[in-house]
Amino acid sequence: MSLAVIREISNRYGSNPAFVLAGGGNTSVKDEKYLWVKPSGVPLAKIREEDFVKMEREIIRRCFTLDDTAAPAEREAMVTRLMAFATVSGNGRRPSVEAPLHELMPFTFVVHLHPAMVNGLTCSKNGETECARMFPSALWIPATDPGFILAKTVRDALAAYKQRHGRDAVVIFLQNHGVFVGADTAQEIDSIYSTIMETLKKAYDKAGVPTTLQTGTPDDESIQKYAPLLRGRLGDGKTPLTVKSLPPFRVYAGPLTPDHIVYAKSFQLVTDDPSPEAIAAFEKEHGYKPLVVEVPGKAVFCAGKNAPGAETVALLARDGALVQQLAAAFGGASFLPDERRSFIENWEAESYRKKVAAGGSVQLTGKVAVVTGGAQGFGLGIAKELAAEGATVVIADLNAKGAAEAAAALAAPGGAGSVAVNIADEDSVAAMVAEVVRNYGGIDLFVANAGVLRAGSVKTFEKRDWDFVTGINYTGYFLCVKHVAPVMALQNSACSAWTDIVQVNSKSGLVGSNRNGAYAGGKFGTIGLTQSFALELVSDHIKVNSVCPGNFFDGPLWSDPERGLFVQYLNTGKVPGAKNVADVKLHYEKQIPMHRGCYPSDVAKAIIYAVQQPYETGQAIPVTGGQVMLN
Repeated sequence: MSLAVIREISNRYGSNPAFVLAGGGNTSVKDEKYLWVKPSGVPLAKIREEDFVKMEREIIRRCFTLDDTAAPAEREAMVTRLMAFATVSGNGRRPSVEAPLHELMPFTFVVHLHPAMVNGLTCSKNGETECARMFPSALWIPATDPGFILAKTVRDALAAYKQRHGRDAVVIFLQNHGVFVGADTAQEIDSIYSTIMETLKKAYDKAGVPTTLQTGTPDDESIQKYAPLLRGRLGDGKTPLTVKSLPPFRVYAGPLTPDHIVYAKSFQLVTDDPSPEAIAAFEKEHGYKPLVVEVPGKAVFCAGKNAPGAETVALLARDGALVQQLAAAFGGASFLPDERRSFIENWEAESYRKKVAAGGSVQLTGKVAVVTGGAQGFGLGIAKELAAEGATVVIADLNAKGAAEAAAALAAPGGAGSVAVNIADEDSVAAMVAEVVRNYGGIDLFVANAGVLRAGSVKTFEKRDWDFVTGINYTGYFLCVKHVAPVMALQNSACSAWTDIVQVNSKSGLVGSNRNGAYAGGKFGTIGLTQSFALELVSDHIKVNSVCPGNFFDGPLWSDPERGLFVQYLNTGKVPGAKNVADVKLHYEKQIPMHRGCYPSDVAKAIIYAVQQPYETGQAIPVTGGQVMLN
C-alpha cells in the first residue's frame, strides 16, 4: 500500500540526521482523490500510517483562488481554515502548512527535506547560479514567505517550467528552505536524493570545505561557571531553562531557514562574558533573549524549556553553523532579509508546530531532577513518577549499564539521562555533578535516594559492614550535598528560583530498628544533616528536606523470591504460624494502619510536596501509612 511506503520513506529519512533534524521536513502520498500528508508537530522518524492527514485534493486546490492581496495574517488564516475543511482523516492532526505545495507536484510521493548539505547551497550567495550548473533540470525558487505565497509562487514557476521543458519538475530547490523531490516510486525518491547528495559532496570537496562541523576543545572550567548562571539569566527570571553545553564552534550569524529561526532564533549571542548586561543588550536589540550563546574558544551554550528543548536548539545551532560553513563553497552565507525573518518569527503555523512538538505542561516541567540509586527499586519508582510529572530525570547509579537502560525505558516527556556515580567516593560525586552541568546546565531537584542495608546484632556486627553502611547512607549524603549545593547556589543567584535537595530516609530514621543499628543510626544522623544543611543553605534559595518511607514490600529487599526478607523470615520462623510468604507479608501489613506497604508513588508525592511547598525546609516527612507518627 502506498501509505505504508511513504511511512517507511519518512521513518528512514527522518531517522538520518544527515537529512532531518528536530522532525523537520514533510512527506506526502496521493491518489486521484486524496492526499495524505505529514501533520504538524509529528517527527518523520516516528510517524505512523494513522498519523498522516487525509485531505481532499480538490479542496486543497481551492486555496489558489483565494485573494492574495489580503493582509498576510488574514490570508494565512483563510488558508488554515480551508486546509481544515479539506481534512477528512478525523485523527485530530493538523496538516502540514505545505500541503498545497505537495498537491502541486503531480507525483505519487513527495518528500521535502532540509539536509545541511542542501542548505549549504540554498542558503548561499551564489546558490541560484550554482544550482543551475549542478542541477540543470531542477527548479529554483527564490526566497519567498512560506505558506500560501510560497505555494502560489511554486505553482506559477511549475507551469512556466512545464511550458518551457514539456515535462514536470522533479526537483525543486527553495532558497533558504531545502528541497522538494517528487516521484512515483520509493526507489526513484532514493535515487534522486542520492544523486543530489553525491553531487553536492563533490562540490564541497572540490572547494576544500569540510562537510562536518569544525569544532574546538571545550573548556570545562567555563562550562561549570557559565552553564548554571545561564540557566537563570536566559529564563524568565523565575523558572530556569535547561542548558546544554557544546564544544566551541562559530555560530551562524543570521537567519537561515524557518527551522533555524523557529527553534534556535535568528541571531545568537557571541561574547567572552555572558553577563546580565550582555544579555540585556542583546534582548534590547533583538526583542528576545538568545537561546544560543557562544563564548569563543570555550563553549557554545544552548537553552530550552527542558532537555528535549535544549537538545533541539543544540541540533539546530550545530546545523546552522554547518550550513554557514558549507555555504563558503558557493560564495558565503546569504541570510534572510528582515521582512522574511519577521514573517517567520510571527507565523502562526510555525508557532503551532513548535507548541505541538513541545507537549503539555505538568507539575515539574522544566526541572532537572537527579535521582541517586535510580537504576532499580525505590529509586527507579521515584524516577518514573518524577518523569511522569514532566521533570528531566537523570538517573545516577553505581550500576552504569542499569542506569542507562532505566533512563532509556522511562519515556520521559521532559527527557531522561544517566550518569555513573559511587556516592561514597568524593571524586566520583564531583564528576557526576560536573557531567550533569555539562548536559543540563544545573540541578533543580536532587533526590538523595541511594542507600544500603546490612543488619545484625551490635554484639557481632563487623566494623567493615558498619563502615560500608554509614559510608554510603551518611557520608555519601554529605558528599552529594557538598557538590550539588554550589551549583544550585550559582544558578539561583541568576534568578529568583528556589531549588531542592530531598533525602530519601526511612521510618528507621524516626524510630529505632532492632538489630539494625548501622542503618537506623545513619538514618537518624542524616535527619540531623538535613536540618543543618537546611539552616545553612536557605540563604542560597536551597530547601533541604527528608522523606521517611515505610517498608517497600514490593521491592527486592522484601520480595526477592530467593533472598528477600519475606523468604528469610519464613525460613527462620520469625513469624509464628506463617506457612508461606503470603502469611509473612500479611503479618507485616497488619502492623500498618493503612494495611499495605509503601509504594514509590507515595514517596514521589511527598517529594513533589516538598518541592512545591515554598515554606518548608529542614523537615522529615513520614510516609509510613500511619505506622510511625510524629510526636
